[in-house]
Amino acid sequence: MSFAVIQTGGKQYKVAVGDEIAVEKIKGEYKVGDKVTIESVVMKDDGTATVLGAPYIQGATVEATITESAKLDKVMIVRYRAKSRYHKRNGHRQPYMSLKIDAIK
Repeated sequence: MSFAVIQTGGKQYKVAVGDEIAVEKIKGEYKVGDKVTIESVVMKDDGTATVLGAPYIQGATVEATITESAKLDKVMIVRYRAKSRYHKRNGHRQPYMSLKIDAIK
């Protein structure tokens, strides 16, 4: 079974054809159904040979289709200092995309 390790959003993901992964939102004007080509392939294994990049493999790409684009649940950030009447509360929702892996080249 062939697989690849890609890097996007500062994180690395092990992917194979047919997998669906959730990654941080990719910069650009993308919609659901658009094709995305990821060129930052760190490692590739086709079942017979394993190729490692330094840091990336030249010419290797992973093609994916965007299946969902949304935001994660809200995370609350609270800052508090005792005995000084200081407290702040802030929320954050991280945007993400779900990708379905179509091909590893």
